[in-house]
Amino acid sequence: KLCEGILNILEKYTKTSCQVACLEALRILSRDKKVLVPVTTKRNMQILMKLAKLDTVEDPLERVSEFPVIVEALKCLCNIIFNSSVAQKLSLELNLAAMLCNLLQKCKDQQLVDDIKCFDLRLLFLLSLLHTDIRAQLRQELQGVQVLTQALESSLSVRWTEEYKAAEDRDRPPLSLQETDCAIEALKALFNVTLDSWNVHSKNESHQFRYMAAILRHCLLTTGPTEEKTEELH
Repeated sequence: KLCEGILNILEKYTKTSCQVACLEALRILSRDKKVLVPVTTKRNMQILMKLAKLDTVEDPLERVSEFPVIVEALKCLCNIIFNSSVAQKLSLELNLAAMLCNLLQKCKDQQLVDDIKCFDLRLLFLLSLLHTDIRAQLRQELQGVQVLTQALESSLSVRWTEEYKAAEDRDRPPLSLQETDCAIEALKALFNVTLDSWNVHSKNESHQFRYMAAILRHCLLTTGPTEEKTEELH
């Protein structure tokens, strides 16, 4: 009942601070699988997707004040999808993967969106891990390899000297914690999406995998903010 009450409040227009507080509470509650059973419905998923700005295809990410709400809504969706097989099935019906790819594209060349990008990527990782149909959808319909590779390239700030050769800058400072976390989530999602991709058929796929290989090489030459994070990244 508490979760349902929180979602009822979130469905109505409330102040940003109230939305964040409600979502934080829901995120904690959503770690319990038993709590999720009565609230994992299409309506409730749509409420969270709306708060995460996953329902607006055209609208850019402009209002920085809304960013904490987007991040918390994405965190809630991560917990719910991880803990609920019903939510995993609903995510396919609601076309969640396509909406996440669209949000990821909106994050390109944007400031202050690292947390949004990171949890978007984490949710794509979870979906591609837990639902084989979504893994196939990402690979075949949503250009998932390209979208995720570009997200990885952006997180690593890759500069190119040739088509498939990234610049090597040995004096470059380590990645920030946020950049490292985004890169790690992108790598995890890419692993899932390319898991069954040993047989490359088209010229475009061949280009995409050579491009990804160059970024992965660059990744191995990149350091994170700590030894532990560098090890996790590699």
